[in-house]
Order: sequence, then structure tokens, then C-alpha cells
Amino acid sequence: MRQGWKRDWVAAIAVLAGLAPTAAGAQQPIDVVMAMPTTTLTFSVSSIAEDAGLYKKEGINIQQRVLVGVASINAVIGGAADFTIGTAPVFLRANAQGQKLLAIANLIDKPMVEIVLRKDVYERVGVNSSMTLAERAKRLKGLTIAIQGVGSIVHAWERFVAARGGLDPENDVRIAPMEPSAMLAALETKAIDGYTTSMPFTTQGIMKGEAVMLASAAQNDAPDLIPFAYGLLIAKPETCQTNREKCARVVRALAAATKLIREEPDKALETVRPRFKDVDPALLASAWKIIVGSYAKDLRVDVRGLANADKINLEAKLLDPKDKLKSYDGLATDEFVR
Repeated sequence: MRQGWKRDWVAAIAVLAGLAPTAAGAQQPIDVVMAMPTTTLTFSVSSIAEDAGLYKKEGINIQQRVLVGVASINAVIGGAADFTIGTAPVFLRANAQGQKLLAIANLIDKPMVEIVLRKDVYERVGVNSSMTLAERAKRLKGLTIAIQGVGSIVHAWERFVAARGGLDPENDVRIAPMEPSAMLAALETKAIDGYTTSMPFTTQGIMKGEAVMLASAAQNDAPDLIPFAYGLLIAKPETCQTNREKCARVVRALAAATKLIREEPDKALETVRPRFKDVDPALLASAWKIIVGSYAKDLRVDVRGLANADKINLEAKLLDPKDKLKSYDGLATDEFVR
């Protein structure tokens, strides 16, 4: 009888041991702060990850904060945010200035910025669609162009296009920093001659008949910039050294959101649509068709995409050639996207 009791006790322990891995394996919640540089549709992947429950599935308590332009990457540098999704020109300039940052995935591999002009300005300066980018860019001289965030990718695109037209980006074009949602209204009141941002706000001006496209990276006006590291997931190196699980979970959630965008674009759009409730549904759908193709199939950071980003930095004169990084070694890892 004593031996029977012992066998039952051992069996009970074995059952509990069998259950233990399940309990231990349950994901403990992780708090993550994500700083986003803009609220455009192009950068909606993190919102989709949140609204589709993909962060929650990974056990992530997400806090998303919109910090315009370079403020988002500065939040990561300063420790106020764990991650940002940003563009390589800003990322590379920060590293060149000694602010060590690590790219752990690239979600978007094409530049997605555009410049539109007010329709009457477009006609007055003599632009036509058959012109080369350089010929169109010359017409920017003396104009006032709204941008979102000094030093941001939209600012870089405005300066890059001006430079391709042989203009001095610093002096030949005036800029007016403002939120994308305010740009069309400023255009309609003739407070500005045009604006630079991403979709759906550029699409909005065109579909309303108020604006005409001048230069679109999204629609291949600068093919020499492809591939391009446009949607880097950025952290400080020590974040992934001290808390590898945090980086792994965030990458998995965003990889799932990227897959949803590419493979089920209609479902992804419906997921994010409530965040753009003031935008006409037809306009949103039109912009989304272009955006979907920019999301990367391979989330590893391509060194060619970094090199093309530096091309923008240099031509836009946002980076002195002497300050350009000699090598991109150590700036990115594919550890989390294998």
C-alpha cells in the first residue's frame, strides 16, 4: 500500500511537470513605447499591428506617440521611446553625428514622398508631365513649399528635387513647416504654392482638383533611389542587447502586419480606415493601391537601401560629404527577421 501511494505521488508530480512548461511558456506582457514621425497612410503599419491585435498577440502593451519628423528618432536616442519607424536618411545622419542606433528590420523598401503644386502655380511656371524631373524641378525656384518637419524625409525630398533641378536647396525654395492635415487648406487659401508629404494627403489635393503632381518618388520619379530603406524599425543597440525578447516580439508583430498589408490589402485598409475617418474612402483606396506595393517582402536591411538614402542626404545638402559614414557595418542586424 505504501508503494502504491509512492507511485501515485510520483505520477502526480509528473503530471504537474508536464503542465509546467505551458504555464512558464505563457508570454509575460511587455510595455513598449513606439514613436511615430507622422500620421500618413504610408506609415500605418504600426497602427495596423495595434488595431488588428497583432501587438496584443505578442504580449505587447503598446503606446504609440506621434513625434513629428526627427523628434521621433530623438525620443529613441533620449530613452523616451523604445522604437521608432523612420527613414534611413534620418537614421544615417544620427549615426554620423555619433548617436548610435540600430536598424532591426526594414518594412518599406521604396521612397514614398511626393511634391504637389497648386494647380494655378503649376500652370503659371510652365510645368508639363512630359518634362524630365530636372526640368520640372527648376520650376520650384522662388516658390513656398510646405513640409512636415525640418530635417525629415519630406524636407529631404523637397531639397533633393530642388537640387536635381540645379537649384540651391537652401536659398532658392522657401519652406513652411506644418502638419500634413493642414496643407491642403493652406494650398486652397494660397498661403503656399505647394506641399511635400506622403499619401493620402498628396492624393487628396490631386483628387480635389486643387493640386497637380510635380515629383513623386512613390511613382518612380527617382528610379536610382530604389531599393530604399524607407521604413526602418530603429532602436538603440542596448535595447536589443539587454531585452532581446522585446525586439523579437515587436519585429514579429510588425512582420505580421506587413504580411497582412501585402497579402490581404483590403482587410488591412479596413483595419486602419477609422484612423482616417475624415478622408474620403475613394481617395483612401486610391492611395492605398500605391502604398501596398512599397511594403517589403524581405524585411532584412539592404545595404543598397542605406547607400541610396545617403544619396538623398548628400544631394539635399543635409549631410556634409566629410561626415558621411565610411561603412554601414554594425548599423543593422537581421537577427530578428530570419
